[in-house]
Amino acid sequence: MPLFVVIGRDREGSAETRAAVRDAHLANARPLVEQGRVRFAGPLRDAAGGPCGSLLVLEFPSLETARTFAESDPYWTEGVFASLDVFETIQVFPAAADGPA
Repeated sequence: MPLFVVIGRDREGSAETRAAVRDAHLANARPLVEQGRVRFAGPLRDAAGGPCGSLLVLEFPSLETARTFAESDPYWTEGVFASLDVFETIQVFPAAADGPA
């Protein structure tokens, strides 16, 4: 299944909202975790160590389904993210079982 990178960049001053919707954000991704479709997920940190966004590497059948998932995330729908990008990618390192595409 293709890999997609989701990058959400936090809106300035959204730390309180981020904390309030964190559990819903994690619950949104949990089904993908259980299906083994999350390759990486975690916060982006600024120079002071505080959260400034999120990065996810996920398996989806298409860019459209990846984008639909990203746009349903509570960090997006509740205004934590100022911007949201979704890109298809390929795994080069470590080498994927079937090699890079």
